[in-house]
Amino acid sequence: MPEDAKQLVLSARAELITAADPYYRGIDADASLPHWITVRPLASTSPGGPHIADLAGGRGWLIFTFIRRHADPQITVTDAFWA
Repeated sequence: MPEDAKQLVLSARAELITAADPYYRGIDADASLPHWITVRPLASTSPGGPHIADLAGGRGWLIFTFIRRHADPQITVTDAFWA
């Protein structure tokens, strides 16, 4: 992955970890994210499960799962792609 894409992925991860609603429920739930990230559930039947974050207008994506922990929330990225 190119260095600029790696930096974008790290920035996206930081944004996702600090989101007010990491499950992105409801309409415009990702409105607080930067314009270059959109988030949606991977499967509409599992809104609390894995999510996909589209990066830079579709140039790449991350599939991730949010694990809620009181002291240290965690994002586990299971797949990453960059074109």
